[in-house]
Amino acid sequence: MSVRSAPARLSAGMSATTEQAARPLVDLAARRRRDAQRRRINVAVLRVLVAVVFLSSWEILARLGWIDPFFTSQPTAVADKLWYWITQGTELGPLWEQALVTMEEAVGGFIVGSVLGVVFGVALGRNRLLSDVLGPYIKAANAIPRVVLGALFAVSLGLDIKSKIATAAVLVFFVVFFNAFQGVREVDRNLIANARILGAGDRQLTTEILIPSALSWIVASLHTSFGLALVGAVVGELFGATQGLGELIYNAKNLFDIEGVFAGM
Repeated sequence: MSVRSAPARLSAGMSATTEQAARPLVDLAARRRRDAQRRRINVAVLRVLVAVVFLSSWEILARLGWIDPFFTSQPTAVADKLWYWITQGTELGPLWEQALVTMEEAVGGFIVGSVLGVVFGVALGRNRLLSDVLGPYIKAANAIPRVVLGALFAVSLGLDIKSKIATAAVLVFFVVFFNAFQGVREVDRNLIANARILGAGDRQLTTEILIPSALSWIVASLHTSFGLALVGAVVGELFGATQGLGELIYNAKNLFDIEGVFAGM
């Protein structure tokens, strides 16, 4: 055997060994991707199946008379009502206008409630004296069924968009506030102490240490807060409004139009 050919053969053997070792890893990664894709497909199919079974059962039970359509309606009647609203409009105007009004109120309440929740949560989270003084009042306010405040806002702020934004903002505020407050309290005390030693002032401590550290808590609260803002907007419309999906549902309820109630939902 040639001495010169030995290194080449050694290199070829090493590359073949490396390739054989890497092949199981590639196969394992491909198998995991296939399994993940198969699971996503199965979940999507099961979700559709649940909806089909539920709606079909509802329709069949209503047609057989086992449930009273006057009180529960049926999917086909609700679809007809919704299609009529889309094509012909509602008693209050085009359906898209009612949806837009409700969405404007929900977004406005979400923004106002989130900003106030973050500001007060961070302020009370970093100031123990302030939190001790205001803590009982905040807990008492949180114990009030906040939905009923929509009636107070309807009387004090009128039936326009301001009362709906206020109702939505109240529902959002407490969720964001408590998360921001707890997030600030959970910041590592050693990190704060080190920042103080390095000369960080109160403003730098808040903007560069506390808020970034509590950001995961705040973001987690925002995921659920928009749903509450939508609830607040609709509830505010139920207490009194001239437009919006809540007003559509309220009018349908007064007329015993169960299809209209479900279509509004």
